[in-house]
This record gives sequence, C-alpha cells and structure tokens, in this order.
Amino acid sequence: LFLRKQLGLYEEREAPRRRTDEPFRRSMVFLSRFFDWCDALVIVKPATFVGWQREGFRQYWKWRSRRMGRPEIPAETVALIRRIVSENITLGQEKITEVIRLQLGLCLSPRTVAKYIRDLLPPQGHGGRGDQRWATFVRSHAKAIVAMDFVTVVSATFRVYYVLVVMEIGSRKILHTNVTANPNAEWVCRQLREAIPDKHGYRFLIHDRDSIFSSKVDDVIRGFGIRPLKTPVRAPKANAFCERVIGTLRRDCLDYLIPFSENHLRMILREYVDFYNHHRPHSSLGPGIPDPAEGLPAEPQPDRHRLPEGVKAVSTPVLGGLHHTYTLEEAA
Repeated sequence: LFLRKQLGLYEEREAPRRRTDEPFRRSMVFLSRFFDWCDALVIVKPATFVGWQREGFRQYWKWRSRRMGRPEIPAETVALIRRIVSENITLGQEKITEVIRLQLGLCLSPRTVAKYIRDLLPPQGHGGRGDQRWATFVRSHAKAIVAMDFVTVVSATFRVYYVLVVMEIGSRKILHTNVTANPNAEWVCRQLREAIPDKHGYRFLIHDRDSIFSSKVDDVIRGFGIRPLKTPVRAPKANAFCERVIGTLRRDCLDYLIPFSENHLRMILREYVDFYNHHRPHSSLGPGIPDPAEGLPAEPQPDRHRLPEGVKAVSTPVLGGLHHTYTLEEAA
C-alpha cells in the first residue's frame, strides 16, 4: 500500500514515462516467478508484461537450441580461401575447392567457397557434348590410350613455335612436351621415342589428320605395339582429352607468359608440366592429381573447416607466382 501511494503521486504529477529497456524487462519477468504479480503490476498493462514473458521464453530456447544450417566458416579459413584465389588467378571455384582439399586437407563445398570469392572470379564458359559412342569408347579404354597434338606459341619477337603435347588419357598425365620452330615427321618420331617407355600398357594413340602425322609416324607408333587412331575429318572433339589439356595449358600458362626464345619456352613448359602432373587438381579424377607429389593428397583435418592450432599454410610460387602450391608447417 505504501508503494502504491507513491506510484499514485507519480502518475498524478504526469511525469514523463521512460521507455523500458531489456535488462529491466528481464529482471521483472524473473521476479514474477516468486509471487502473484497481477496485483503488483502498475506501470505497464498485463498484456505488455505477458509479451515480455513470451519474448523471454523465445530468447531462452533460441540460446539453448542448436543453430540450424551449415556451421559458419572461421574467419581465418575465409581469409585463406581468398588468399589462394588471389594467388591463382586462373582457377575457378571448383579448382580452388580441390586445391584446398588435396593440398591442405580442408573439406569445403564449391558452393561454400564461391560465397566468399564471387567478387574475385571471372565468369566461366560452358562446353558442349560430343559423340557419345566415341566418348564411351575412350572412357572404357582410357588407361590404355595416349593422345597427342600441337599447340602454337608466338614469342616476344613474333616467331611461331610449335609445342607437341603427348598425354595419357586415363591419368590425365602429360607424358612429354617439346618445342620446335620446324615440325616434321622425323622430329615427331623422335619425340614419341622419348615419350613412350619400353614397358607400357598402351593400346591406342589418338592424333588428328595433320600432314605432320604421316604414315611414317604411324609406323613408329605401331612399332611400340600401339594402334594409331586418326580422328575423323573436322571432328576436333574426337581428340577432346588432348584438346582439353592444351586448353588448360593455354589458360593456366601460355596466355599469361610471353617466351623470349625456344629455350625459354621449353623452361616454361618444364616447370608447368611438373606443376600440372604433381600438384594441380583435376575434377575428372575425383578430384585427384595425375601423379601426386609426396604427401599429397593431404589427410583430411579433424575440423573440416579449420586448420589445427599451431599449423599454417605455406605457399610456394610456380612460374614466378602465376600459380602456387601449398603445404602445412608448424607456425613459428
């Protein structure tokens, strides 16, 4: 009664009302648990006070309940993702995901990676589909098929060089590359002798109908116990795997570097092929690496989205920083 008299005087004087804050509401809801609050309520309406109780109930169970959806990616992992993208300007979200998985052991989805790098990635194109019967044949015999083709490169002095690429379809491994300014059948035969080992399990070698791949070249191929397969006229997709490797070679390397000489181009190719075979992820392999370097692929981390305490990702530049490889080392 004493408190009510004082509150009545407060209301008679028409003092300006203060807006209640969150700590006041929580304390009032907490105290109401210990007595019948209906008769003691003066400054707010009962419906308002009931609303405070319900809001407190929602907040309590929101705090107790497990957060829905995927776990949040740690800030240091987001920074690492963006760093890898900035250091490898030719890679898209799928390839970045594979690099992180195979070289660092973190399991992230391409969609998760894309969320943090949309502002860093160029738009990607889309390819078409080739003849399914030929594609089925190639897939069924992939481990026994070798393919080869040429790619042209223009030097800083505007001289045209021809790069022969020989690759194994099953593993996507580049078996051999070399450069010449004057390609001919004799030169191709010498390259094949260097590319094909004495003991091999290859049954077919795919090449196009370029005049350089003459009957003399086919005879040398047969000498290895391999059957040459010439692609049909105007059917570049028949040698799609080698064309894809050459496209990757251009997009990852040759489009960004201008060779000064034949020897310089040969050095560039040697360094890129080492990176391609031993470090670069390939989606079609699972993802996987054609001939992985020691320690790859990395073991998955206990926390899929975070590196262990005391461990850091160390990058090694390839081709002057055009690409990078990653290893885990103890933090200093």
